[in-house]
Amino acid sequence: MTDRSPTAVRARGLLPSLSPAERRVAQVIIDEAATAARLTISDLAARARSSETTVIRFCRAMGFSGYPELRLTLAAEAGRADRADATEPIGGDISETDDLGQVVKKIAFADARAVEETATQIDIAVLEQVVDVVAGARRVDIYGVGASAFVAADFQQKLHRIGRIAYAWSDMHMALTSAALLDDRDVAFGISHTGTTVDTIEAFTLAGRHGARTVALTNFPKSPITRVADLVLTTAARETTFRSGAMASRLAQLTVIDCVFVGVAQRTFRETRAALDVTYAAVRGRHVRRP
Repeated sequence: MTDRSPTAVRARGLLPSLSPAERRVAQVIIDEAATAARLTISDLAARARSSETTVIRFCRAMGFSGYPELRLTLAAEAGRADRADATEPIGGDISETDDLGQVVKKIAFADARAVEETATQIDIAVLEQVVDVVAGARRVDIYGVGASAFVAADFQQKLHRIGRIAYAWSDMHMALTSAALLDDRDVAFGISHTGTTVDTIEAFTLAGRHGARTVALTNFPKSPITRVADLVLTTAARETTFRSGAMASRLAQLTVIDCVFVGVAQRTFRETRAALDVTYAAVRGRHVRRP
């Protein structure tokens, strides 16, 4: 059960915010979740080259009352694992010696796991709040650069299709100008896999200062962007040696964006259906006609 339990997924998301010693404890949980469930606190501390006090601090950072609760949770998750398929490419990192067949399997595995694990750990209560604020907003400004810019553009397109006013900004001069014009009727949506992208954080922060509700989408729940966000949605994707900004992280982000979009569409179902019909009719003539 390598890096498959919900606890392992959460531990991976917290890695950047942990101390070096706590990070070693987290890595044992990530790499050996099923095995860790059978370790005493002393055994886990020894395996992580840390102390029992560090293990307890890690447990509290994860939201557990102490090591017994963490151990019971890991044991329950191990018991729910219905199979361990040794043919699956565990770990997912691509080496220089992998042939193309192995590369395809590892990419497919990592992408599928990113979507599944993201869906598993979405906080439904927070998602409902995000849907509420987006559905009630005068306009939604979406900030993202690099790979996240593609996700921002997709979100803008989805909202436009159902008649919502939305803008995606990847040029930060334009983003800052836009953010300065927002107020408490608006929503600012910041997308950053790492949560550390300075351009996105600056525009996002400025929008919040002008009164906009701020929603962050990131892979790391204690990253800098979350400190200036009213609401935080998280993904669960790994970026590996050859795949910084990889498709897995974008698929995970798109999964969350789809959930927000469908939630908004449900809240305004009648208007959404009318807008979808009108926008479909507008582009229908742009398709090649079948003979």
